[in-house]
Amino acid sequence: MAFTDNIKNLFAKNGKRHPLSNTALLLTITICTFFAMYILAMIVWGGGFLNPQQFFNLFNNNAYLIIISCGLTIVMITGGIDISVGGSVALITMASVVFMEDHAGGPLSSLLIALAIGLAIGAVQGFLVAYLKIQPFIVTLAGMFFTRGMTTIVSKVPRTATNEVFIKLKDFYVDIPFLGSYANNGNFIPAYLELGVLITIAVVIVCWFLLKYTRFGRNLYAVGGNSESALMLGINVKRTQFFAYLLCGLLAGIAGFVYLLHTGAGNASNATQAEMQAIASSIIGGTLLSGGVGSIIGTLFGVMSLKTISSIVVASGLKEPYWQSITTGLMLCFFILLQSIILSYRKKKLGSMAA
Repeated sequence: MAFTDNIKNLFAKNGKRHPLSNTALLLTITICTFFAMYILAMIVWGGGFLNPQQFFNLFNNNAYLIIISCGLTIVMITGGIDISVGGSVALITMASVVFMEDHAGGPLSSLLIALAIGLAIGAVQGFLVAYLKIQPFIVTLAGMFFTRGMTTIVSKVPRTATNEVFIKLKDFYVDIPFLGSYANNGNFIPAYLELGVLITIAVVIVCWFLLKYTRFGRNLYAVGGNSESALMLGINVKRTQFFAYLLCGLLAGIAGFVYLLHTGAGNASNATQAEMQAIASSIIGGTLLSGGVGSIIGTLFGVMSLKTISSIVVASGLKEPYWQSITTGLMLCFFILLQSIILSYRKKKLGSMAA
C-alpha cells in the first residue's frame, strides 16, 4: 500500500505533478533497488534465486534482524543511535535458554524474561540519553560492552534448548500454497515460513502503524527533524526520546526470543555485528542519521537488499566473509551518497520554487 500510495501521490487531482516527501522518495528508491537486484540475480545467476524458498529464507534467516532494525529506525528517526542491540539479543537469547534449562521454565516464561531484559536495557539507556543528555553513541557503546560481558557471565558455554514445548514451537512452520520446488524424486516441496517470521510480520505492521497513524509517531519525526521546534509545538522531547529507546529495547527482547526460535541455542557470539547490519539496513531503507526521515517498510526492504547482495556475492564465487563486508560497505556508501545528492537537489529545487 505504501508503494502504491507513493506512486499515486506523484499526481494531484488537478493533474499536476506533486513531489514525494523525503521519506516516501527514499522508500521508493529502496523498493525499486531491491526488486532490480533480485530480478537481475534471477536472470544472471539463476540457480537458487529461482527457488521460491531462497526468497522466503530472506525472512526465515533474518527475522530477528528485521525486528532490531525496526527498533533502530525508530531511534534514528529521533536523531539517536543504538549500537547495543546485537549484544542485547545475545544476552536475551542466552538468558532465555538458561532459564528454560536450569529453572524448568517454559517458553512463555522465557519470553517474559526476554521482554523484561529488553525493556530494562531500553529504559536505562533512554533515561541516560533523554534526561541526562549523554551522547547516544557513548551510552549504547557502554550497553554493547555490558550486554556482551553479561552474556558470558550467564553461561560461559553454548546452551541448547531441549524444552519439549519450545522445540515444537521452533519446528512450527507455515507452508506457502503453490510455491516451492521439486525434489529429485519428483515430489513437490512447498516453501515455508517459520514461526519467527509470523511474529516479525506482526511487529513490522504494528511499528508501521505506530509511525504513520499515531501522535507518538508524528512526535518522533518532529523531534528528529528539529527538537527545538518540536519543543515549541508543545511536544515533550525528553519523553519522546525516552520511549523511543524503551521501544527499541522491547523490540530487542522480541528479537532475542525470535533468534532463539530460529537457532534453538544460546551462544556468546550470537548476533555478532547485528547492530551494524541493522544500522546499515535502516540507512539503505531511507532512514537518515540526522533524524526526521525514515520508514519501517523501507527498513524491511533495506534488510532484504542487504542480504540479497550478500547472496549475490556468494553466488559469484566470492565465498570469503570479507567480500560480504566489502560489498556491504560499498552498498552503504552508495546509498548514503545517493541520499545526500537527492536531498541536496530537492532542497535547492524547493528553495528556488519558493523564491
